[in-house]
Amino acid sequence: QEKRVQVSPPSTRGPSAFIPENEVMQANGLDERTNLLVEEYSTSGRLDNITQVMSIHTQYLESFLRSQFYMLRMDGPLPLPYRHYIAIMAAARHQCSYLINMHVDEFLKTGGIAEWLNGLEYIPQRLKNLNEINKLLAHRPWLITKEHIQKLVKTGENNWSLPELVHAVVLLAHYHALASFVFGSGINPERDPDTSNGVRLIAVNNFCVCDLANDNNIENASLTSSNFGIADSLSELEALMERMKRLQEDKEDEEASQEEMATRFENEKKESLLVISGGICAFPVPFSFDDEIVSMDVSRYIEDPGFGYKDFARRGEDHLPTFRAQDYTWENHGFSLVNRLYSDIGHLLDEKFRMVYNLTYNTMATHEDVDTTTLRRALFNYVHCMYGIRYDDYDYGEVNQLLERSLKVYIKTVTCYPERTTKRMYDSYWRQFKHSEKVHVNLLLMEARMQAELLYALRAITRHLT
Repeated sequence: QEKRVQVSPPSTRGPSAFIPENEVMQANGLDERTNLLVEEYSTSGRLDNITQVMSIHTQYLESFLRSQFYMLRMDGPLPLPYRHYIAIMAAARHQCSYLINMHVDEFLKTGGIAEWLNGLEYIPQRLKNLNEINKLLAHRPWLITKEHIQKLVKTGENNWSLPELVHAVVLLAHYHALASFVFGSGINPERDPDTSNGVRLIAVNNFCVCDLANDNNIENASLTSSNFGIADSLSELEALMERMKRLQEDKEDEEASQEEMATRFENEKKESLLVISGGICAFPVPFSFDDEIVSMDVSRYIEDPGFGYKDFARRGEDHLPTFRAQDYTWENHGFSLVNRLYSDIGHLLDEKFRMVYNLTYNTMATHEDVDTTTLRRALFNYVHCMYGIRYDDYDYGEVNQLLERSLKVYIKTVTCYPERTTKRMYDSYWRQFKHSEKVHVNLLLMEARMQAELLYALRAITRHLT
């Protein structure tokens, strides 16, 4: 049988460590549409594990592949090797060896200088100058100011033009968010026999200590502290459906005041502090993630490896700074700026954001004809809430009603510290839902994160321009 698309060499575990192999459409079962998409837009020329898992949602996959192909391959301000090196720098912030391996290969194929792969001290100064914005975008984007932009574009031999900088920022945000998807979906390493470039990396897994004590292997599917029965998870599903229905009805009855809405946002923001990555431990563990060991292979691509996400709202602070979405929205501000400086990328990103936000099959687990709008909005807005972005017209009480604790732990981990995601976290929420629905959750988290990073960076660029 002739196949036009080369499929990654078979791994014993399939493309994902979290999703059973038979649930991810394998290459011979993939529809013709996906094959054509990969043929047209894949940069690696093969159906890799990310694409196989995303192909569960073909409509979205098309938007994703088109925008990624445009960033990496089409006309743009940056030379091709730079694009792949920036992808490596971004992925290294989350120790994502899967993406680093992929772009090390691409970097060399597009004519990149092999010596650069020895680490940051071997790269041109202007690429080195991206370290600060890479670090802030990945972990604390609210700290980015117009001064950071001015420093990069100021005159001098190593300066960046604004179009180049926008291209770089889009790539950084894309690969930080894609690292969230890779870890959140348990994407397995590609079994690639080609190790000739000599910089093949070892996969690094950082598990929450309670997982290490609990043998976090592929088979350990359930939360050992609480083995929920089918009946429990069914009632969990029914309860969620009931809450969604009640929210719709309440909406028709009464509107909360602006003050009440603002208070609910602040409460949700503060409450997100208490959601600790690995917070499903049965007991607190005296362990600092700031001391995580970063593999030598990954650390060569980053400065300040100890720098990570710090809660936007620190405990005990008043007058917490909030990014009011109305003051700088993607639709009215970010989109036109990015499109002006790096033509057409705005349209492609916008289509991708809309696609994932509106994607629905009107089902929830075994139920059909369900309007899941409130749930999708709660997921998207909760990510933005953790990044300090507030929508005046959104009632954050919905987040609390719709997202139970284990789901919040999962969201915070995947979004803020993706490298700590474990199968146990993935299995602990929505136990009656299909894997395709959990993949959709990961797509929402990825795009919400990317949009949040872009909003902060583009707002800083706008301030620099005005």
